Amino acid sequence: MGLQDHGPDAEVIFRFNGTRKGPAYSGYRPDHLIKDDYLTCGKHEYIEPIIALPNSEVLGTITFMSPSSYPHCLWPGKIITFQEGPHITGTVEIINILNPLLDAQRQD
Repeated sequence: MGLQDHGPDAEVIFRFNGTRKGPAYSGYRPDHLIKDDYLTCGKHEYIEPIIALPNSEVLGTITFMSPSSYPHCLWPGKIITFQEGPHITGTVEIINILNPLLDAQRQD
């Protein structure tokens, strides 16, 4: 499944660390360290505010690529990093899991 094949996987807080030189907009697709040994692409959608400045906190959703490759790896409160190439540009805090396949509390 690609990024366009399913809805958002989680509601999150994006925290940008100032590494980016310019703002990020909905549709931004950095890589995410979803597990200790697995980096995957995720599409950001920003809700409040709708633009992510280089050193800001933004409420939104994230849609991961191929969630079936890393099932049951998310829980509310989990923090994961996101990056552009080797540069970590921020963190994501999971608030609510929308895709049951990724929910660590469900093992079905």
